[in-house]
Amino acid sequence: MDFFCHHRDRPGSLALRTELVEEHWAYMDRYEAELIARGPTFDEGVLTGSVHIVDLPDPAAARAFAFDEPNYQAGAYRDVMLRRWRNLLGRTMWDFPGGRDGGERYLVLGLGAGEAVDLDVPDDRDELIAYGPLLSDDGGAWLGTAVLVRAPGPDAARAVLTQDRYAGIEVHEWEFGGRRS
Repeated sequence: MDFFCHHRDRPGSLALRTELVEEHWAYMDRYEAELIARGPTFDEGVLTGSVHIVDLPDPAAARAFAFDEPNYQAGAYRDVMLRRWRNLLGRTMWDFPGGRDGGERYLVLGLGAGEAVDLDVPDDRDELIAYGPLLSDDGGAWLGTAVLVRAPGPDAARAVLTQDRYAGIEVHEWEFGGRRS
């Protein structure tokens, strides 16, 4: 089962996040084989959170993953969005043909309202790093869509989703996370 996890930073927590960076990476190293995507989010270059898409056995394992994370345990995050997710691209971010570097990258979150939308991968998939619906714990209810995309700007990133079919769409600057080899 795939899960989307977005830890959102508590204002003023950068020093704590910096202090815990090695503990965070060591924690994530334990999930290396299960990670589909990972990386920090930003707002105008200021760190605002951390995204992890991970394949785990069940919702209980996903909650443990999200809430045992060192930054969460230390109080660096103000909240956590944790949802089942379906990997419609069938790959990890490391398989993205565009590579780790180059171009602007974004996290786009479409928060559901009403009938499910954007359940098929768009025809122009070359710039998609990760794409899939957000689902309830049992996988039965559509709650929105989460996308990692390379785009020339936030408006182009937002345009990946059907604009008038969501309660809200968030766009965050994002970059590939983890240790560089």
